[in-house]
Amino acid sequence: MDPYKFRPSSAHNSLYYTTNSGAPVWNNNSSFTVGSRGPILLEDYHLVEKLANFDRERIPERVVHARGASAKGFFEVTHDVSHLTCADFLRSPGVQTPVIVRFSTVIHERGSPETLRDPRGFAVKFYTREGNFDLVGNNFPVFFIRDGMEFPDMVHALKPNPKSHIQENWRVLDFFSHHPESLHMFTFLFDDIGIPQDYRHMEGSGVNTYTLINKAGKSHLVKFHWKPTCGVKSLLEDEAIKVGGANHSHATKDLYDSISAGNYPEWKLYIQTIDTDHQNNFDFDPLDVTKTWPEDILPLQPVGRLVLNRNIDNFFAENEQLAFCPAIIVPGVYYSDDKLLQTRIFSYSDTQRHRLGPNYLQLPANAPKCTHHNNHHDGFMNFMHRDEEVNYFPSRFDPARNAEVVPVPSSVCTGNREKCIIQKENNFKQPGDRYRTFTPDRQERFINRWIDALSDPRVTHEIKTIWISYWSQADVSLGQKLASRLNVKPSM
Repeated sequence: MDPYKFRPSSAHNSLYYTTNSGAPVWNNNSSFTVGSRGPILLEDYHLVEKLANFDRERIPERVVHARGASAKGFFEVTHDVSHLTCADFLRSPGVQTPVIVRFSTVIHERGSPETLRDPRGFAVKFYTREGNFDLVGNNFPVFFIRDGMEFPDMVHALKPNPKSHIQENWRVLDFFSHHPESLHMFTFLFDDIGIPQDYRHMEGSGVNTYTLINKAGKSHLVKFHWKPTCGVKSLLEDEAIKVGGANHSHATKDLYDSISAGNYPEWKLYIQTIDTDHQNNFDFDPLDVTKTWPEDILPLQPVGRLVLNRNIDNFFAENEQLAFCPAIIVPGVYYSDDKLLQTRIFSYSDTQRHRLGPNYLQLPANAPKCTHHNNHHDGFMNFMHRDEEVNYFPSRFDPARNAEVVPVPSSVCTGNREKCIIQKENNFKQPGDRYRTFTPDRQERFINRWIDALSDPRVTHEIKTIWISYWSQADVSLGQKLASRLNVKPSM
């Protein structure tokens, strides 16, 4: 046999995963980091290739968050947080910053019903005087996975079967049976709040851990939380069927009509902070997006209010072409070593360059409102008028200079190159604690949703046993009830 003769690849005739060039992949679960908790290394070729391929799977619809609605308004500071950050838009109470916000469902297609059980996106673009700040989050404070290496696989499992184009429980339960860290997210998704009544009545969260830096260079880890002033309201299954049957765009209509009628949606912004010197003082890792920060230990601190008082002028220009990226920050706000955030820094902008083009940040909805200047020239769909003769830096013919230095985290970064899971997984405590806060009738509805999902004919006995084991470790009575109703003997 000619060793150089082309043979088409197939996932079914290979005993191990490989890169597109055929190199073996010895770890398809963890990213290369500096130490078990350190930042991700760009030299992780497999990670970059995996994310880059995934980001280009759909044209032109978003791979995730395809179904969405936008509105405009302002953010106003109500409480002094200058001791935590030197960010200009947070500098003092009374300061207002224009914003555009996009709400969305995560998994389903652009025209899908807004009543499906699915996480909701909650993305805010602040047009600050120091450039844009994109706070890209969801309506739940946690996520399914903690390492972006597994994001493409997660979305594939949640998306419809590639053969039948039908979303199926067995695929979801099979994938997440390998990820006990997902239990906490499922206590939100399979809870009564899994289907928000509309976008106005749902909370928002930055999900990822960021860093705030003050003028003195002192850093604090931070979580962002949005709380609706009109309260949280959700739909139970029978209500969702009625609402979705009457109007599959009910949440978009509600947002548009409310603003048109002068009933402006409003949220309060709260933060939780941890001194970076104290981040190892907990039984969980504060950078783990599958965990919440206990409010009795780390209380919510009020910051400001978000008011949406203007509808968008054009759905395509200000919704479909509206693009967010967690990498877009301003002085006073910085990233953390949160593994999911580190991969989103690359993946989101890469997605938008593929979906909208390399100059997507020139589009009016995405462009900063402040003066901006750089030497990024030409490329597809570049419509910026430029007549300079100097397009390089530095130059004695161009007055543009480097900006003033802004504080960034100065912690020492050391560790071995390694692909591994964080040390403090602690996958079961918080899901169990949350389940035990439910009233008995709410617990019963939660259990019934799991019974329905695990009763899928293609969910194997092994997968059922694994899920019962997981939920038993979170709460013994919950595991016993699932085992009894599914007629499966617990393995623990």
